[in-house]
Amino acid sequence: MTQLPDAKLMAAVEAALYAADEPVAAERLAEVLASARVTAVADVALVRAACLQLEDRYRAAGGALQVLEIAGGYRLGTRPALDDVIRVLRHVERPSKLSIPVLETLAIVAYRQPATTAEIQAIRGRDPGAALRRLRDMGLVRVTGRRRAVGRPFTYGTTDKFLELFGLRDLEELPAPEEFQELLEA
Repeated sequence: MTQLPDAKLMAAVEAALYAADEPVAAERLAEVLASARVTAVADVALVRAACLQLEDRYRAAGGALQVLEIAGGYRLGTRPALDDVIRVLRHVERPSKLSIPVLETLAIVAYRQPATTAEIQAIRGRDPGAALRRLRDMGLVRVTGRRRAVGRPFTYGTTDKFLELFGLRDLEELPAPEEFQELLEA
């Protein structure tokens, strides 16, 4: 049975998540804590327990912070209700909404990856070139390789930024295609 995290470990995990620029895998956090001599060994289960306990503490306090488990790791962030405060402080405009063609293309890539331009076009019925360029520029889609077929077309897949933007731990958390269609129609 895994021991419960103590105050020193909780503070160290909180500090590491605060300092990180992107989600940090539990394995990496465990390595960092062991290297910094906060723990004797790299105990991943103990780190996960600390992250869950930290999130419970933040939720109970009703404050601004939360621990997010996204893109294969943990991240410290603010609650969505406070997005406007952060935007004003940082002088950042609201992110632009994705157009329907771009969103459709992103959905096809997410569910079919690795997907080629021809496969996307066959599903959408339109050339996805402009939508793919926009998604690549936004860092949501990347070239994952080339298909072993005539012309060796590029294949596309989603990025960790995609997972972060949509608040997903991994691709397994994507809603069923039917649910996604309902969201598009809403």
